[in-house]
Amino acid sequence: MTDYALEALKAKRAEITGAIARCHADIQRLSEELEHLDATLRLFAPDFVAESVLPKVFTPPKSWSKRGEMSRAVLSILRIAKGPLSTREIASMVVQQRGLEVTSEITNIMTRRVGHVLRDKRDKGVVRSIEETGLWLQWEIVR
Repeated sequence: MTDYALEALKAKRAEITGAIARCHADIQRLSEELEHLDATLRLFAPDFVAESVLPKVFTPPKSWSKRGEMSRAVLSILRIAKGPLSTREIASMVVQQRGLEVTSEITNIMTRRVGHVLRDKRDKGVVRSIEETGLWLQWEIVR
C-alpha cells in the first residue's frame, strides 16, 4: 500500500518541479524581452531611466466575485424571499451582503451582474421571470 502512496507523491513532486521550471523559463523569456525593450527605448531616448516606469499591477475592484459566488448569493436571496423580487432589489441585497459602499455606480454594476446570473439561471430552468408592467422584471425560484 505504501508503494502506491510513494509513487503518487513522486508523480506530484515531478509535476510541481515541472511547473517551477516552466515559471523559471517564463521569467527568463520576459527578462530578455524587457532587456530588448529597454535597449530600444534607449535608442529613442538615450537618457531614459528604466526604473522611472513603474510596474503596472492589476488589482480587481472590491465588487468582483469569485467563480460561482454571485450565483450562490442571488439564489440564496431568492430562496428566502417571501415573493418575487426585481433585479434591482436583488442587486441591492447583494451589495449589502458583501458590505460594499452603496453608490449608484456599484448598484448599477451589481444590477448588470445579477441580471446576467438571472438570465443564465432562467435559461437553465432554475428561476423564472414574471412579466410586470414596471421597469424591472420580477424573479422567483422555480419550485
